[in-house]
Amino acid sequence: MAACAALLALPAGAQAAKATPGSGPVDPNALSRPDRLDRKPLQHALTGAEARAIADRVPRIAALRERYRASYRTVFLKGQTRWQVSYYLRQKGEPVKEIGQVLIDDGSGAVLEAWTGDQVAWTMARGYPGAFGRKVNSPWVWLGLTALFLVPFAARRPRMLHLDLAVFAAFGISLAYFNDGQIDKSVPLVYPLLVYLLLRAAWIGLRTSEDEPRRRLPLIVPVSWLAIALVFLIGFRIGLNVTNSNVIDVGYAGVIGADKIVKGQPIYGAFPADNPQGDTYGPVNYEAYIPFEQLLPWTGKWDDLKAARGAAITFDLICIALLFYIGRRVRGPGIGIILAYLWAACPFSVYAMNTGANDSLVAVFALAALAVSAAPARGAIAAAGGLTKFGSLALVPLLAFDSRRPRNIVAFGLAFVGAAVLLSLPIFIEHESLRTVYDKTIGYQASRESPFSIWGRYGWDSAQTLWQILAVVGALVVAVMPRRRDLIGLAALMAAILISLQLGVSHWFYLYIVWFTGLMFVALICRHQLAEPESQAKRERSDRELTFAN
Repeated sequence: MAACAALLALPAGAQAAKATPGSGPVDPNALSRPDRLDRKPLQHALTGAEARAIADRVPRIAALRERYRASYRTVFLKGQTRWQVSYYLRQKGEPVKEIGQVLIDDGSGAVLEAWTGDQVAWTMARGYPGAFGRKVNSPWVWLGLTALFLVPFAARRPRMLHLDLAVFAAFGISLAYFNDGQIDKSVPLVYPLLVYLLLRAAWIGLRTSEDEPRRRLPLIVPVSWLAIALVFLIGFRIGLNVTNSNVIDVGYAGVIGADKIVKGQPIYGAFPADNPQGDTYGPVNYEAYIPFEQLLPWTGKWDDLKAARGAAITFDLICIALLFYIGRRVRGPGIGIILAYLWAACPFSVYAMNTGANDSLVAVFALAALAVSAAPARGAIAAAGGLTKFGSLALVPLLAFDSRRPRNIVAFGLAFVGAAVLLSLPIFIEHESLRTVYDKTIGYQASRESPFSIWGRYGWDSAQTLWQILAVVGALVVAVMPRRRDLIGLAALMAAILISLQLGVSHWFYLYIVWFTGLMFVALICRHQLAEPESQAKRERSDRELTFAN
């Protein structure tokens, strides 16, 4: 689609390079314009006019042309073996918009693809198999992981925890529709789940009583079994990443930015044409990829990007280690194993890793800020997280005021500012324009249009603005209001802030789930105390015997 945009920006007579007599471009996805529509290009079976007639007969295209009588169409060669017929609409006061697209096989004349609506501009909405994460989308892999995620807690008596974990698993239903190209169903299904998790996190975090009665964790297998399963899950995840995964533009951006920093080049405003919006993240995102890019250098192309794969695996392993550490600190090693196991079994953490995405890095900094207790360390980590993806800055007020001592708040602030300046040195050293940095990052994200949120899909701009205001106010208010003052409460409110932020964005995607996943696990699991299944069964038998005796 970037190629289409570039073509539309050219004068009408030069919107595409003329095809070399006899063939289209070598790049199988590159577009060119044939010299004439009434003659077959060399080694082609169709003329441009014949391809256009085939496209016009597609039912959804015929309906589109009937609806938009002012639309016009252009015929392209796509690579060497396909034709692309694009349908455009030029409305007064608006830029030209592509509203329909048909791909035709030259040899057989068969229609390969036909798209209208949002699926024209957004190729990710078309449901191409394995476009995000490859084999992790297989029903066998996804459902298998979901079973491992849920079954250890499948006690007979229903608990709120069962519903909590089921809500996490239910995101997979929405993803299934997304993978099938049905975004009219996938998008609205996400929001009830996010709202539930927001309310659940807020309810846990805003309870002022820290001595709530702790229920026993409804675990039906020994923790030792989960520890063994955790080892196998880690090996499976890494093996799946190495053998059957891909790297999307998000991970590619990290590698490009790392290469630019090492070479002393500006990060913002100069990304290559195959990833023009890759410079939309904070500088720490690119700095985090430097060790991986140096060990596995970038070739200058969007190839298998081993550096991005290595980074994604490392970020994932750090999250597992941090969850074990936090659980061990709060409730002991058994809870630490359970938290690490939940992350390893959660399909969406595998999904993030198998796409080579950077979203687990956001989780790394969020969990690290939770894991440390010293105010200066939290301030520095909060700065790193905020300068990775700017949405994480919403956590800063809560983390700063977690300690009510003025001395700690000041220490947090000084460390935050110092770390932010230090981590931003690549921008200052290269004398990058702060205006350009803003436009490419926060400015781009703020003005971004997307069909992957209810706001963008249904045009609810006023409601979106209202929610965004409420989310910002809420992040400030919870920082100073009475609340639960332990790691469980802090984790819950950090998750609530991130979820409320995600509810208001114009572009939402499943990779963002891992931002709050680990925090929610801490808030949900650490409220329980651990009891081995055998002990729990004996206790239930004793209770029944006592009841019978009475």
